[in-house]
Amino acid sequence: MGDAFIRHIELLGYEKRFFPSQHYVYMFLVKWNDLSEKVIYRRFTEIYEFHKALKEMFPIESGDINIENRIIPHLPAPKWFDGQRSTENRQSTLAEYCYTLVNLPHKISRCLHVVNFFKVRHDDMNPVTDSQIKKPEVFLLPKDSKNNPTDITGPIILQTYRAIADYEKRSPSEMALQTGDMVDIVEKSENGWWFCQLKNKRGWVPAAYLEPLDGPDESEEQEPNYAGELYVVQKSYTAVEEDELTLKEGDTIEVIHKLLDGWWVIRKDEATGYYPSMYLQKAGEVNTSVKSELRNWSAPPRRSTIRNAKSIHKQGRKQISQEAYRRNSKKYMQSRRNMQGNSQNKANVIIEKNEPQENKPKAQPAVPPRPSKDLILNRCTETTRKKIL
Repeated sequence: MGDAFIRHIELLGYEKRFFPSQHYVYMFLVKWNDLSEKVIYRRFTEIYEFHKALKEMFPIESGDINIENRIIPHLPAPKWFDGQRSTENRQSTLAEYCYTLVNLPHKISRCLHVVNFFKVRHDDMNPVTDSQIKKPEVFLLPKDSKNNPTDITGPIILQTYRAIADYEKRSPSEMALQTGDMVDIVEKSENGWWFCQLKNKRGWVPAAYLEPLDGPDESEEQEPNYAGELYVVQKSYTAVEEDELTLKEGDTIEVIHKLLDGWWVIRKDEATGYYPSMYLQKAGEVNTSVKSELRNWSAPPRRSTIRNAKSIHKQGRKQISQEAYRRNSKKYMQSRRNMQGNSQNKANVIIEKNEPQENKPKAQPAVPPRPSKDLILNRCTETTRKKIL
């Protein structure tokens, strides 16, 4: 494999820390060419020093010789005192800076100076803490508000979930769990992989192995939608369990229930079953490189396949059987067909009622009966009487 390089840098938000004194650090999710993803923390002063050194390494591309040749993005200098407001307001500029940096020519974006700055450090995996100082406050940048720093949330108290069974990680980007571990959820992905942190460890964990502390998590799941949403299969999958479906790439299906563990209930013609959501794409959506790379991941484990699961809740999650999915799905499809048939009949009736009069045959006038001979002789003129004599 070649030298390591960065595929993408995403600004997640920032943390307000209180040890050894109050300060702010930005959180970045760095995605590497080996498909690993790491969360790193950097102060803005560090980022600015990195930026100055980068400009010195590439004077032409930084515009020092001719301003028209500048392609390295601008970055404002840190203020004499960086408070929370300046830290927050700087996020959109910093997010745009990272996006532009990764997309510069390879001699810049893949140089050792860039690669080494964004590598995971010891402090990223083992942040300096003090039990006497309160926990850092996390301020996350909403995904739909990247360009609007006024929408920053915070402080965010990350949700805490508990591991219901042991989990051995299968790739460097994942995190191993032991039964009873308490993890903070940084990001919930609908593909069934959640980004978590546990003390000084961070990584992706199957959502199926996690449970909230306050009870089963049905409230977070959507209700079944038997009308169905159209999706296209982006990666083939062969069923392993009896209640799963085998589909080929390019098949069009309907999603009728989106579940948190990343295994959605889908309908293909008359059949229903589970399918990995990470291998599906909503009909009409544009395919992206990030989504394509995600499909190279393995599907997360299903809740029903976890052995020796130990929940702290007396009442488990309510589960809908495949028979119930099939029955309700068939009822919905039948009612939809009936409605379509009735609407078609009504439409035909309306067309008949509103048919233009000129298209209908006109009624012919009734032919009067021929008068009798006596009537003609008594009432008609001499000329007419002569014709019948």
